[in-house]
This record gives sequence, structure tokens and C-alpha cells, in this order.
Amino acid sequence: MSIALLFPGQGSQSRDMLDRLPDHPAVRQTLEEVSAELGYNVRTLDSPEALRSTIPVQLALLTAGVAAARALEAEGVIPEAVAGLSVGAFGAAVHAQVLSLADAVQLVKQRAELMEQHSPAGYGLTAIVGLKEDQVLALVSEANTPDDPVYVGNVNSADQIIITGSDNGRQKVSDAALQAGARKAERLDVAVLSHSPLLQPVAAALTQTLRSLTLRPPKMVYIGNVKARALRNSEDIAWDLANNIAHGVRWYEAMIVLQELGSTLLIETPPAHVLTNLAKQSIPDAKSIALSESSLSYIVQQASRYSP
Repeated sequence: MSIALLFPGQGSQSRDMLDRLPDHPAVRQTLEEVSAELGYNVRTLDSPEALRSTIPVQLALLTAGVAAARALEAEGVIPEAVAGLSVGAFGAAVHAQVLSLADAVQLVKQRAELMEQHSPAGYGLTAIVGLKEDQVLALVSEANTPDDPVYVGNVNSADQIIITGSDNGRQKVSDAALQAGARKAERLDVAVLSHSPLLQPVAAALTQTLRSLTLRPPKMVYIGNVKARALRNSEDIAWDLANNIAHGVRWYEAMIVLQELGSTLLIETPPAHVLTNLAKQSIPDAKSIALSESSLSYIVQQASRYSP
């Protein structure tokens, strides 16, 4: 039996999320480190006004994930694997010790700023729930046009598919999906375009930045976003970090890989429980818990039963 840590992406953010982190020395230290790197108090990132921009959102999610993971580690919760969805992958890479926290802060800041610059008005994400990937792919293929591009983005579970692209393109797919039997087609609270080939310039810029950084071999298995494979060297992890923004995230397959690796306890870092719910759906034989819904002491107690 083994433990995996899950780091959430955009859409999980909420007001005052950093204030709700566990009261722990490792959390306070992390907040101080991020504040020093940014040059201002990181606690300003989770106000309602700040969260309207993807830059504070992504930085706050990185901070929350790393702070919580460090607190867990300080209490003896040592995972054998990490996985992060989208921007959550950077927190996973920090905890695997591939990236320093300071480098991750600058990378995520660059990523978010470039996403804002390269996201045209009238683009975003929509969740299609109740259809399989091949069904959504067919609908996307029919709706996609040069004027109204739309693509399959993340595959979150066997029947939860995220599409990305223009408002008109996503609306066409949503209408067709509901007619085909989808339970829901819901536009997501993400202010920028994500996981689209239209963001290849962002991936190229991140690739250049990562080449200038000192990366270390991972101390645990890192599950990639783009190909949903267990990655065990820094070069492959760097490629995944740079390129996940221009590709869909194979999250459902990533959960299956964790199961195949023997992960029997999955712990989601704050601020929400989106990944916990997906894990319960995708790999119900594993125990999945969110720190946002449980005390630190409870998580530590549960982890003591699952450590190898």
C-alpha cells in the first residue's frame, strides 16, 4: 500500500483559501518564502478582487499545494507519488524536489501572464458530463471551424470531458452533447483559455525558461499530465510542465496509473475536493480524502495506516 498526493488546478480556488490552510510552521514558512519571492504578501492573492485574474489564482494554488504538502511531510506523511492537474503539476514538481519553490513561483507567474496575453476574448472551458471521450471527440470534430475553434481538453474521468475553445464552438458542442444524452454541459470559472493548441507559444516560452533552471532528479514518482505516464527523470517532467498548457490533461488515465502503481490512499491538497471526487469515481477501491475537508491530524492518522 502507498500514498499519493494530488495537487488541484484552476477552478478549485476560493476566497480566503490561504487563510484556511492548516496552522502549521511549514505552512507559515511557505507563505513567507512565496511572499519574499513575489515581493509582496502572498495573502493578498485570494481576495475576491484578486481571484478575478488567473495570475493570483495560479500563484495561490501553487502556494496552497506546496504549503499543505510540506505540513504533511513534516508530520510524517511521505508520498510515493505525486500528480497535479494543470497548474497543480508545478506544486507536484516542487514536492518531488525537481523544482525549487522560488523557481516554481516564477514559472507559474510567467505561465499565467502569458496565458492572459494569448487568450482572446470569447474563449474558455466547458465541462461535458455523461458522455465518453470518443462521443465528445465526434461532436467537437463536427463543430470545430477556423472561425470558431473548439478542442477536447482535459479528460477528467470516463464521462467528464473538458472542451476548450471559442464561446460559439463550445456552445455548439454543448447543445449537441445534451441532445446526445449528456447530463450536464457547464461553462467553467476559468478566466483564460487553457489546454489548447492555441497556447503553443506559451509552451515554447516555458520550455526556454525551464532550460535555464537547475532541475533535480525526482525523489518520488511524478505522474505526467500530457501522456499520463509515471515520469522518473527531470527532463521528462520539465517537458510535461511546459507543454501541458497546449495539450489536454489525461487525468482519468493518470488516476488509473496511480492505481496500477499501488496507490491506495490519495490525499488532495487544498483548497477544494474536486480531485478527491474524481478519484472516488475513477478508482473507487482506493481511499481518497481532501485536506480541505479534514483536519491535518486526521490525515496523518489515516496515512499511518497506508505507509509501506
